[in-house]
Amino acid sequence: MDVRYPVGLFQHEGDITASQIEGWIREIEAAPSHLRKAVEGLNDQQLDTPYRSSGWTVRQVVHHLADSHMNSYIRFKLALTEQHPTIKPYREEKWAELPDSNMPTEVSLTLLEALHERWVHLLSHLSPDELKRTFNHPDSGEIQLAWNIGLYAWHGRHHIAHITTLRERMGW
Repeated sequence: MDVRYPVGLFQHEGDITASQIEGWIREIEAAPSHLRKAVEGLNDQQLDTPYRSSGWTVRQVVHHLADSHMNSYIRFKLALTEQHPTIKPYREEKWAELPDSNMPTEVSLTLLEALHERWVHLLSHLSPDELKRTFNHPDSGEIQLAWNIGLYAWHGRHHIAHITTLRERMGW
């Protein structure tokens, strides 16, 4: 197993079905509770352990999920209220070095619970036409909202697996 991608890379080709979107939304809905369970009982030393050599610590992964999913939520809202907006990328590796990435994980766990509640409500009410809306990512090009739902369902699984596979390897 590649510890960088314990659930593999996100891949989707072809048409996206309503059933797939519904499943992805349920994954996004469940991610905060899965993340909370993944870090449950870890002490500060464990939280400050990198999930791989030269990788982020468990604590940084938790805070990264909050940073990334806040950005994604805003990107959805921009795409729903503007015509093909160009979004602003952010330097996630630099964000992970900022002082708030050293805070207790509870801060981001609580934030993710509230954020995902709002995000899931929004996603669950999108029409087929709204799901086709797009934004422009300067590095990735045109991104359709339906596809982006799948990407962020994967993103949560991906980072939660970083933590759970580390726990398995370390016997925590």
